[in-house]
Amino acid sequence: MTGGRAAGYTPFADAPPFQEDEETPLPVSISADEMSHLNKTGEPDTGTQADADPTILSAVLNFIWQGGSPGDAWLHMTAAQVGQVILTLPYTMAQTGMVLGILLQLGYAMMASWTAYLMNTLYMEHVNRKERLNALSQYPAHPNERDHIIQYHEVIGGLIGPWGERAALFFNVVSLLGLAVVQIIACASDAYYLYNGMNKRTWTIVWGLVSLLTVLLPSFQNYRAFSFFGLVATTFTAWYMMGTAVHEGQQPGVTHAGPLDPQQFFTGATNILFTFGGHAMAVEVMHAMLAPSKFSLVYLLSSLYVFTLTLPNTISVYWAHGDSLLTHTNALSVLPVSPLRSTAVVLMVAHQCVAFGLFITPLYFVWEKLIGTHHAPYQTKVLSRVPIVLLVWFLATAFPFFGPVNSLLGAFTTTFSTYVVPCIAFNMTYHSSASKSSAVREPPAWFPTWNGVLGVNLFILVWVVIFGVVCGGWASLREVARQVDTFGMFDPCYQC
Repeated sequence: MTGGRAAGYTPFADAPPFQEDEETPLPVSISADEMSHLNKTGEPDTGTQADADPTILSAVLNFIWQGGSPGDAWLHMTAAQVGQVILTLPYTMAQTGMVLGILLQLGYAMMASWTAYLMNTLYMEHVNRKERLNALSQYPAHPNERDHIIQYHEVIGGLIGPWGERAALFFNVVSLLGLAVVQIIACASDAYYLYNGMNKRTWTIVWGLVSLLTVLLPSFQNYRAFSFFGLVATTFTAWYMMGTAVHEGQQPGVTHAGPLDPQQFFTGATNILFTFGGHAMAVEVMHAMLAPSKFSLVYLLSSLYVFTLTLPNTISVYWAHGDSLLTHTNALSVLPVSPLRSTAVVLMVAHQCVAFGLFITPLYFVWEKLIGTHHAPYQTKVLSRVPIVLLVWFLATAFPFFGPVNSLLGAFTTTFSTYVVPCIAFNMTYHSSASKSSAVREPPAWFPTWNGVLGVNLFILVWVVIFGVVCGGWASLREVARQVDTFGMFDPCYQC
């Protein structure tokens, strides 16, 4: 492994018009300076290797540390989708009612899988056009371009213009910032159930310190082991919650009256929309893949696995506890204290630390490009990332409203980065006959007409703007305002 990409490299080796063989090197998003601890053969430069087999040691380190396969992408996207939402979805179902809650999960998952396909196609189109320009240019690409990590807003800007890049950058930065904030809030909320000798604000400060460690991880290629562990943690927690709810049975006097009013319903519906909002980090995950054109299938399989965790868990906990969940945004608070619950809390905290890294890493890249450290030595880059963590830490301490913050993010950021921007960008990119005929990817075989694809995009756009932005935004703002009035900012122990 080397520090830069080979000349002529294209990030979607399995997609036309570039037909490269199976030996295409793994995309390298880490500069040579960052990888100075490796020698030219890709083996760890430990200084003394007399007592170790370098081949075995190199293989082990690469297995843990380097990843760019579809399986790695599946781990990242699944770990990002199925984190702390499994703790808030029972509360959400109490707001929407069981039947509507299930239908909304299925509907928004289908929409999100479709827009993941759109973003994957846009990424491939953007890189294809860049490769053509580089091939036609009489000047070689700048050496740093080989180590440049392509991001969401750059794809949009490269295809529809600077205004689109600015809009995409705004919505994506706010979305990722909010997602990172929620992970720290969730860590504090979970840890309080493990040890209530410290209030939630103190726990937020503790986990803010722990989150600083994420500045050490260079890119998504280095998250394989962490994403795997995070997924194991959420899988255990989801099945523990379901098993406990079924074993304990329905609580005395339980009721299932939801939805009780439009505000609660739209707040819950927007939280479900937020569940499938991993698109904000999707382009960086594609860029780390050996075969980015497979990302669409990866995301679909990720959503299917998410259903095996969210639906049984949500339905069983809501069945057992009903409308009492309306005052418990974190479902762990209604489950009996036990060693299994403590294990679930520890695992969820660990997962949320991983999810924090997944969501904040694209923000690191944006910040590095802004202040000029994206191609700097590793130590400089690490230090330059610290202010981003401090900002997230401050916001998590100021606004500890777990469930309502999810809904607010869903209404005003996830709606755009996951649904609105991909649909608009795709329709603008392929609006002409010439752009359709030269497209890097044709419409799916099971939906072979361009007009049909553009029509589906328009439907999703209208639906999400009306029910996500307008209705969901109204309901979420009212709920957050109510929480601020009730608990205030910097509340020491929200919903203790």
